Formats: sequence, C-alpha cells, structure tokens
Amino acid sequence: MTPPVLAAAPESRTTVHRRPLSFGRFVAEAQGRGALVVQPRMGFSDPALMRAGLLATKGAADAVVGTMTIDSYTRVSDEASAVRALNSGVPLNGFPITSYSPHTSRWVLDGVRDAGFPVQIRHGSARPQRIVTALARLGLDATEGGPVSYCLPYGRTPLLDSVRNWQESCEFLAGLRGTGAEPHLETFGGCMLGQLCPPGLLVAISALEALFFHRAGLRSISLSYAQQTNAAQDRDAVHALRRLAGELLPDTDWHIVLYTYMGLYPQTRRGSLDLLERSAELAVETGAARLIVKTAAEAHRIPTVTENVEALRVAARAASRHRAAAVPVPRTDPADNAVHAEARALVDAVLNLDDDLGQALLKAFARGYLDVPFCLHPDNAGRSRSLIDGSGRLAWSEIGAMPLGPVRDRGRRLTAAGLFDALSFVQRRHDRTLPSSVSRPPLPPAARRPAAHRQHTQEVAP
Repeated sequence: MTPPVLAAAPESRTTVHRRPLSFGRFVAEAQGRGALVVQPRMGFSDPALMRAGLLATKGAADAVVGTMTIDSYTRVSDEASAVRALNSGVPLNGFPITSYSPHTSRWVLDGVRDAGFPVQIRHGSARPQRIVTALARLGLDATEGGPVSYCLPYGRTPLLDSVRNWQESCEFLAGLRGTGAEPHLETFGGCMLGQLCPPGLLVAISALEALFFHRAGLRSISLSYAQQTNAAQDRDAVHALRRLAGELLPDTDWHIVLYTYMGLYPQTRRGSLDLLERSAELAVETGAARLIVKTAAEAHRIPTVTENVEALRVAARAASRHRAAAVPVPRTDPADNAVHAEARALVDAVLNLDDDLGQALLKAFARGYLDVPFCLHPDNAGRSRSLIDGSGRLAWSEIGAMPLGPVRDRGRRLTAAGLFDALSFVQRRHDRTLPSSVSRPPLPPAARRPAAHRQHTQEVAP
C-alpha cells in the first residue's frame, strides 16, 4: 500500500494531463440508453479508504459517477491544519486534495477512474482556485459549486471575493479545453440552504450560476435542484429549470442534476429509503439525468461505504421501475407554471442590472433582488421569509425587495416551534409509516442544529 505523501507540489510546477473521458458525455450516453446516473456523497482522508470507497461504488449500478469530497480545512484554504491533522492521525471529513502529493492522489485513482466511471471533485469552497488546480493536475475536470451557492450558506467570505474567486476558477477550467478536455461544472444554486427556500429562488440562482459558468467559457454544465417538500411543486421546478437552461445556455452540453432531500432526514430505515425512491422517481418524471443520493444513515451519522452502495442500488432500481411503469400523459408545456414565472422574474431582474453577470449578482444581493430566507451571511438582505403551506408547498411569507408580486401568506412568521416543525416536515411525513408502538430515538445533536449549519454534513461539515 502506498503511504500518504503530504505537501503537494507547488502550483508553479503544475503539469496538466490530458483527460481520458468527458463527464458530460458519460451522463448524456447514460441518459440516451434510459439509465439514471446515480452518485454518492462520499469523501475520506485515508487514501486507502478513499480508493476502496470509489471501487465499491463503481459497480453499484448501471451508471455511477464517483465522488471525492474535499475536507473542511481544504475548503477554507487551511492546508496547514489539514496536514497537522493527517500527521497526528486525526481523520478529516473529506479528501485533502491540496495537501497530499499528486503521487498519492493518482494512486487513489489509478485503475479506478475510466471511461465508464468518471470522478467528480466536490468541495463547498468560496475560494476554489487551489482545488481546481489540484484536480487538473490529476487529469480530472469535473467539479461543482458557484459564486453564490458556495459563499452565502457556508461562512462569511464576502460575496465580492467569492465572485472574483469563482471567475478565476471558471476561466482556469475553461482553459483546459485547450488540452482536449471538456471540463464540467455543476451549479449548487438549486440547493441553497438545503431546505425551506421556495423553488423559484432555487431555480433562478441555479440558472444564473450556470450562465455565469457559460460566460466564463465553459460548455459542459449541469444545473442542480434539491428535492423539497411537495412532489408536484418539485416537478414544476425541474421543468422550469430545464426551460431556463434551454434559453440561457446555447451551444452547451447541459443536464439537470437532482439532489435527494437535503434537510432533516427520516430517522427510520423505511422512511429514509422511501424518500430516496421518491427522489429517483422525480428524476425520471422530469428528465433529470443524474441523482445525488442519500442513505438510510443520514439522520444519525456519516454513512459507511456499504450504506452508500445500498443507496445507489436502491435509487437505480427505483428509477428503472418507475421508467418502465410510466404512462405518458399529454399536457401543455410543463414549464408553464408558477415556479417558472417566479424564477424568470428573478433572472430577468438580475440580468437587467449589469452586462457583467458577476457585477449583476453583487448588485442583486445589495438591493435585495435576490434574498435567501434564513441565511445569515452579511451580504444577504435577510428580509425574505418562507413557510410550508397547507398543501405542503414552500411559499413566501415575506419577499423583501424581490420582484415577485403579491404574496398570499404575507405577514405569517414562523415561531421557534413553527420553524422546527417546518424543518422536520419531510422527516415526520416519511417516518409516519411506523407503527405507533415503535418508539423513535430522539434527534441527535447534529440533527437539532439549524439547517444552515447542518446541510451537506458529509460533504462540507462546518
């Protein structure tokens, strides 16, 4: 076994290798043959465990994408702390790609990544330059994030800095096209805060980040959306996102990536697997090409490799069953819905602020045209509020300065108890199938933290 080697080579000596496959093409080919691409959320600091995890997930389903999630120290460019932890034998919550030498990281990938198993680097950083440089050094070219979605929920990095950092990173990735690669970048905008953000805003931010990537020169892009509280509303949202992508991203290979619900997860095995299956069915119904799965362990701890493999298989089987049983129903344009109208209004308002999209995003948040509910970042206006209405849909109760027209539930504000009820809405609904005689364990401390501090527990724990 190759031991860990720390201290990656200086960036000035970086060698970019040609990449043997295209992430976007892999997804497109899978979708063309009727397979939903499934992907885990997985990252380990031990190179041997990271390699074993990739190998285990590689054959879990017909179409699987591998994931190397980066640790929290690397996310904030604190490689010194990552190295100290590794030297002390302290495990991290992800793979420290900028602290290991390229030799070690290549050993992790050697014989694992191939034309049938692309690997994506996931990180959560508002300062991703060193991360994208490191992944390029390894011959990788797929990652994700965005100037808004990897800034506001995760810390206090000024939005101005994040926009600049992401502009540099996007231009670097786009430059890899000169080596024969087709780098792929996924927006995280459709997953803002994980829950309680009405879909119109999620769709708008995802579309705007995709356009930001496109204007920086990228031509292989995926647009994210996270499963929320109401299946019908989610269908409208994904159709709206597809329509916006088609309008905003000419000459681009794009697809939709759906995330299984990112909020408080069901505590029962039956409830958690049911929610996972519902997300796979949603992906099939809306034409999403890729699904980021969650496991039966999500409510309690970081999942094992075995649990990730199970989740991939459950999702793939559910998608296959649903595709086989689906009966086409003629209808009008599925994107002609309220979510699209709301997202289109937000996108147009931002694009009218400045020809430079980075500047337009800064102005939009400064003026409150984009305002994420329950987000405490200093650059977020913080005047918007949301709730779950009687039908289980996410709705606005306050819109601040966002150009969204009248709000039906204006003035209804959540109490502390009401907020917890909203945060646990999906969890309670899917755990409700348990017999009343079965007691449920109390929420672990991590699950009782607010959503803004708990999302992406495995990927980028704060």
